[in-house]
Amino acid sequence: MNEGTTLTLNQLIRLRASTRGLELGARRRTLSAQAGGYLSVYHGRGMEFDEVRTYQVGDDARTIDWRVTARRGRPHTKLFREERERPVMLLVDLHPGMYFGSRVQYKSVLAGRLSALMGWAAVRAGDRVGGIVHAADQHREIYPAARDSGLLPMLQAMIQLQPSAPGNIAMGRMDHALARMSRMVLPGSMIVIFSDFREMGNEAEKHLSAMAQHNDVITAFLYDPLETTPPPAGLYRLGFNQQRLALDTRHASVIEQWHTQFQLHREIIRNLCMRHAVHFMEIATTDRMVHALRNGLTRHGKSA
Repeated sequence: MNEGTTLTLNQLIRLRASTRGLELGARRRTLSAQAGGYLSVYHGRGMEFDEVRTYQVGDDARTIDWRVTARRGRPHTKLFREERERPVMLLVDLHPGMYFGSRVQYKSVLAGRLSALMGWAAVRAGDRVGGIVHAADQHREIYPAARDSGLLPMLQAMIQLQPSAPGNIAMGRMDHALARMSRMVLPGSMIVIFSDFREMGNEAEKHLSAMAQHNDVITAFLYDPLETTPPPAGLYRLGFNQQRLALDTRHASVIEQWHTQFQLHREIIRNLCMRHAVHFMEIATTDRMVHALRNGLTRHGKSA
């Protein structure tokens, strides 16, 4: 069995050892006692009560502890600290079009491996892991759980729902997965989406915008190098089953159109993310996965 074409549980579990030094994002510390002074990379992060101190000018009046104030005779305010756990939600898109790859691995395998790496990094950081595995005609929802309890069901769902043959791309099918994630996720979560976004439809932006209001959303745009550059000059037969077409790369116009279509698709995704403060990173099937993730997440931490 070719590991570049099929996901197995053993390979996904082995990736756990590769996550040392892989940080999911910068964690910012509480800057002041009042709730308004708390800055976090993760929008809507939960807060835990820590202690009480004397009220200072500029503190949010909503954080005043009235019982302590009455007992001590002068205003006191509550101090809060960041909760130690947060939900890390993975949306793994395994539609039939992801069953494609010209070098190293298929896009479906790349999506599964990257999701496993992110999941193991979250487990290592003490976060809870859950999410949605989305396939052509079915999906699995796993609610976030600590340690391996959330991630292992995700890995098993990816193996069970991974495509085993190419198939038709259905525009808008991804929107249903985004809608389910929007309803499922709790405020303050980190949401990471692994997809080539080929099935994204008209409703996708609405759901991304809703999730980005109270969560930290990251999109990992996955592609194969053949999608960016056509094969050498020649006549090719592409497709599957009865759906085949001829591709003649001996003409400059064909090469230009090939480049333009991919760049347009990538820019649509990138611009959508920019409009809603969603972090965008792109990873090819030939990239070193841990290195690509680390670079993408480092840029995310710096830009937040």
